[in-house]
Amino acid sequence: MTNTSPLQPTLVGKLLRVEPTRAADHDAVYAAASDPLIWEQHPARDRWQPEVFAAFFEGGLQSGGALTVRDALTNEVIGSSRYYSWLPQERQLSIGYTFLARRCWGGAFNRELKQLMLDHALGFVDRVWFHIGVNNLRSRKAIESIGAIFDKEITDDPDWGGVSMAYYVIDQSTRKI
Repeated sequence: MTNTSPLQPTLVGKLLRVEPTRAADHDAVYAAASDPLIWEQHPARDRWQPEVFAAFFEGGLQSGGALTVRDALTNEVIGSSRYYSWLPQERQLSIGYTFLARRCWGGAFNRELKQLMLDHALGFVDRVWFHIGVNNLRSRKAIESIGAIFDKEITDDPDWGGVSMAYYVIDQSTRKI
């Protein structure tokens, strides 16, 4: 059976292949996530630990929007992302829970991932949100570099279990990539 959910597309770029996450992807996604430095600025700094990662991965499967990110040339799993909080009536959704292996840091991979995901999402919504821990300066800088507009910061955000979050948005009129 073919997956027809708009939240789990297969997206292909020059550097990346993004596809719906399956339970069988666990070990390969964990291998990419097991580097503690990936999580050093993230609110869930311990996500590299197997039991913490297992809950994250299961949450992604349950969300119906988890995506596995592969290197288009080697087919190696290099990360993960997710569409979530889809509000069809309000024509908006969120992109997040994104991480890439450190060898893919520096712009090109993240930029293509966000471009692929935004191209897809803005085909059926008008606005895309990004929720980033306030101390995750690396992710905040990266999302600003693709044109996301800072909306607000919520200290002890109840929607995120008391974590302080920065909210960014890209919509049809403000999109740069």
